[in-house]
Amino acid sequence: MGQSPSKPHEMLFRAVETQLSRQLASDLPAGLYLVATPIGNLADISLRALGILSNADLIYCEDKRHSAKLLNHYAICGKLQSYHEHNADRELEPLLAHIIEGKSVALISDAGTPLVSDPGFKLVVEAKQRDLLVVAIPGASAPITALVSAGLPTDSFLFAGFLPPKKAARKNRLLEFVSSEATLIFFESPKRLKASLRDFSVCFGDRRAAIARELTKLHETVLTGTLPELAAYFEQQEVIKGEIVIVVGAADKDAFILSQEELAKELAIELQENSLRDAVAAICAKFDLPRSKVYNLAVSVKKTLK
Repeated sequence: MGQSPSKPHEMLFRAVETQLSRQLASDLPAGLYLVATPIGNLADISLRALGILSNADLIYCEDKRHSAKLLNHYAICGKLQSYHEHNADRELEPLLAHIIEGKSVALISDAGTPLVSDPGFKLVVEAKQRDLLVVAIPGASAPITALVSAGLPTDSFLFAGFLPPKKAARKNRLLEFVSSEATLIFFESPKRLKASLRDFSVCFGDRRAAIARELTKLHETVLTGTLPELAAYFEQQEVIKGEIVIVVGAADKDAFILSQEELAKELAIELQENSLRDAVAAICAKFDLPRSKVYNLAVSVKKTLK
């Protein structure tokens, strides 16, 4: 007779219990522990992370109320302290002092891996300069989760974080990446998604892309299509909720071989809305061309538009 259905589960439970017991029994040397936490689904936390959070002398977090939900879920009674963008400069020295005194300090963000579009970079730099122990505990990460579910190349990618909120600055930022041969990953807020997708379509054309929303949560969605298709879809949505990751396909270098006539047409379009300087910069970025090749032609095109 074969094993009963519950037998494999019992073996799994024992294996997990054994490993977790080992993590909980481990002594933590004094140091800074950067602990990745779930980005939505509370089950997406490692046994090692649970051990670190249980044994750390102090846990620094962005929002005590938010982090308390995670700790309470796993019955972790940790001493929570605040460390966020508004108090980071003030709390940096006291935090490091705890480590120097021999304490183990865990740093967590509201969701995902610390330092990824979250405070903590200066803290890590200072800790390393003082030869303090710094240990990263890997786990959930929204950019990587979105990338692997987007159906776009993963061999080379670039995470660019949040875009500027204002249109002109956002467009200029996007133009910096137009010729990149890596898959691009951005964060965006729901209220700016429509405007951003319009700018993506202008700057990147009809590249393939994916919009990942509410990753690992109950209403997770990953929509794929060309940027214009995705922009048109979200224009029809009255309400957009949830945390959003935008993944955009890499530049196709072969598509950027323009004749002089085609280049002049592109410049004419840019010059109708932008200054000579901005038009040249936009075309150079969009088609990965040297300024010397574009500027003189732009001057000639501008004269014909007067």
